Amino acid sequence: MLMSILKRDGREVAFDDKKITDAIFRAAKSVGGEDRQTAMEVTLGVLKLLSAKYNGQAIPVEDIQDTVEKVLIERGHAKTAKAYILYRAQRTNIRETRSEMMDAVQEVLKETSRENANVGNSPSAKVLQISELASKEYYLKRAIPEKFTKAHLEGNFYIHDLGWYGKTMTCLQIPLADLLKKGFNNGHGYIRSPKGIKTAGALAAIILQSNQNDQHGGQSYAYFDRDLGVYVELEFIKQEQKIRAGLKNLGLEADEEKIQSLVHERVEDEVFQAMEGFVYNLNTMHSRAGAQVPFSSINIGTDTSREGRMITKNLLKAYERGLGKGEAPMFPNICFKVKEGINYEPEDPNYDLFKLSMKVACKRLFPNFSFQDASYNAPYGEDVAYMGCRTRVMANTNGPEVTEKRGNLSFTTINLPRLGIKANGDLSKFWKSLDEMIELTIEQLLHRYEIQKKLRVKDFPFLMGQKLYLDSEELEQDDFIENAIKHGTLSIGFIGLAETLVALNGKHHGESSESQALGLSIISHMRRKCDEATQKYSLNFSLVATPAEGLSGKFTKLDESLFGEIEGITDKDWYTNSFHVPVDYKIDAFEKINIEGPYHRFCNGGHISYVELPSAPQHNLEAFEALINAMYEADMGYAAVNFPVDICTECGFNGVIDTNVCPACGSDGKISRVRRITGYLSTLEMFNDAKKSEESNRKNHMEL
Repeated sequence: MLMSILKRDGREVAFDDKKITDAIFRAAKSVGGEDRQTAMEVTLGVLKLLSAKYNGQAIPVEDIQDTVEKVLIERGHAKTAKAYILYRAQRTNIRETRSEMMDAVQEVLKETSRENANVGNSPSAKVLQISELASKEYYLKRAIPEKFTKAHLEGNFYIHDLGWYGKTMTCLQIPLADLLKKGFNNGHGYIRSPKGIKTAGALAAIILQSNQNDQHGGQSYAYFDRDLGVYVELEFIKQEQKIRAGLKNLGLEADEEKIQSLVHERVEDEVFQAMEGFVYNLNTMHSRAGAQVPFSSINIGTDTSREGRMITKNLLKAYERGLGKGEAPMFPNICFKVKEGINYEPEDPNYDLFKLSMKVACKRLFPNFSFQDASYNAPYGEDVAYMGCRTRVMANTNGPEVTEKRGNLSFTTINLPRLGIKANGDLSKFWKSLDEMIELTIEQLLHRYEIQKKLRVKDFPFLMGQKLYLDSEELEQDDFIENAIKHGTLSIGFIGLAETLVALNGKHHGESSESQALGLSIISHMRRKCDEATQKYSLNFSLVATPAEGLSGKFTKLDESLFGEIEGITDKDWYTNSFHVPVDYKIDAFEKINIEGPYHRFCNGGHISYVELPSAPQHNLEAFEALINAMYEADMGYAAVNFPVDICTECGFNGVIDTNVCPACGSDGKISRVRRITGYLSTLEMFNDAKKSEESNRKNHMEL
């Protein structure tokens, strides 16, 4: 009797019993069997059962496989049956993966994922995201132990940058001075040391772009003012030589004071042009096959030399001027280092630059402010540099405690609210589950590190090839990179402390001093666990206050599906950023600062706090400075002030624009709405849905 098979996609095809025999024999061989005749006999038994059951009708493929398993077991071929079942499960897994991936690819082809607001909607961006989808599936299904995959997929924790799991590390504080002094090679020939500030500024942008191609996270300079000041000094020499030569050629004379004044004027102009070009480059030079501009951060503010001050001043002025039509630059993320004795007090030598930095921040949202006198930063003088959303790297169990030539290797975020919900008010249950999740996260980070350390220098042509990482100087092309990346950090992150406290105590830390005490206990406990892991494994474990750009909505959606809508926890589209007071809770700015300040010292892998204002405080610099001073006094390490920045891309008008029509030129639909998404800036249209919802619910903390 002729039979046919009903495929999973609905197609009906001719029955081929040889395929059944082949599959059975393949399973038998995997457990030591050699008799194909037995496989053929089992096939006949399968055909007999199927013929009786379907009587000429099309047979579903799943039923054929079920029948094969049944006959194998009934005839005493248990080992072969087990091998066949495993093979079937593998094939099912491959099919499901292929189907899920194709669905995901289809969505990307419609519109680039907005999980990362720095990735555009270009063809190259789509190709990058499709390749990341394939990479994620590979690591989840083939490389990562099942318990880690399960924890990630179920939302117990989140492995960040999963598509890059075993290929690279996160970020780096790049040694700019070294590279500019000795020159470098980014793959297309040797670039010699610059002789002037314009070339130095251009190369500084190229270096950021080059290293971004070797890593998936932020790129930063820790001492931008100091490192480029050297080339301002060369510019002074060059401009003076040009002026004196010009005067000589014309047979003219000028007094020394006029010559020096003209030299200074020309150098000032050259430095401004260099800094403007630097800002332009970082907003237009794409990396990662053209998918996005580099995640760049620049630390400035503490160099008191004439040349260093000139770099800081002109970078700030160029940033304040903006792009061609006055648009707000998205990059670099400027971090202004605040330190008493250098720029904090009116009598300090760089106080004027601190004032300028606040003036620029009142218009452009950047700079952010890093506080070098915070209790945990002060031991390092002025050397603590921050990066991007919040990353901080200082302590080092394997070498010198420096920020330069080091970075984060990887981080994984724990879903704190879920632990709070599942504890059902039982604190002992919460602490137990928290410790178990921390241990699982440490184990996962160690697994990733074991893969990362076996990568070779040749896998990182710029990062390792040009000796950017600490202790990479002695490594050869075929060497493993462990000796270098042992200086990096492995970070445990957390999200939604506020929702966790609601689950455990009925109120978040903005509402209750009891919840604040519990919150500090939770985060300090997590930090102790990181410190214990550092001692145990001789690796730099740290605690990071997760920015959660794409993650906050993911965890919330998963938990809402599991536990339903819980007031104050899963009843909105997002979980609150790290230890922050919820954005939709009305609270005074100074109270918010005092509540969040104590958490910074525990989050040694990175932290940041924000205050929301209704509009740009350009005409109330005193109020802005009062906020920055309060952050300083609250022992914060890194902080910023948020407000809406709406810009007409047609005429450059800048202000709060409530409609789609520009009040200055009348153009319709040309309004760019710039907001801070986590630590970086982006336009609202690039935010994912959860972040859009979060932004629209932000309450102001001070009225101007």
